[in-house]
Amino acid sequence: MHIRIEIGAQRLSLYGDDGACIRRYPVSTAAKGAGEEMGSECTPRGRHRIRARIGAGAPPGAVFRGRRRTGEVWTPAFAARHPGCDWILSRILWLCGEEPGRNRGGRVDSMRRYIYIHGTGDDQPMGEPRSHGCVRMRNRDLIELFELVAAGTVVEISE
Repeated sequence: MHIRIEIGAQRLSLYGDDGACIRRYPVSTAAKGAGEEMGSECTPRGRHRIRARIGAGAPPGAVFRGRRRTGEVWTPAFAARHPGCDWILSRILWLCGEEPGRNRGGRVDSMRRYIYIHGTGDDQPMGEPRSHGCVRMRNRDLIELFELVAAGTVVEISE
C-alpha cells in the first residue's frame, strides 16, 4: 500500500499493492502552501513514510497534545471554549521524510517539524488549505485510513 496526497486537489488517495485506488478522501493541507523549511507552517513535499501510528482505540474526537491523549473529546461546545486552537484529534500518522536535504535532516526534517496526518474538528472545512503544515482529515475518514495502513507505509506528497 501507499498514500498519495495532492496539495492542489486537496485529496488523499490510498493505493493497494496492485496500484488500484482503494480510498479517496478530501483533506486540508497548509494555508501557507507547500514548503519544507522549519517554522514555515507549509506542507512538505516529496516521499515520506509513516513513522508512527498514535491513538489506536481512542474515541472519535479524542484530543491530543504532544502526541498524548488529554482525556478530552472534541465537541462544538468544547471548541467554543478554546477558540483558535488547531486541534489534533482522533489519530495521528506521524510522517518521516525519506529524501535527505529535501524533507529529511537539518531545517527541512518533516519528523522534527511534527508533520502529521491527523483528525480535526467537524467545524473545519475540507478541500481548502487551512492547516499549519499538517494534513488534516475528517475524524471518521482518518480512523478508517488508520485501520488500513501500517507504520512504514509510503506517503508521497505533491503539489
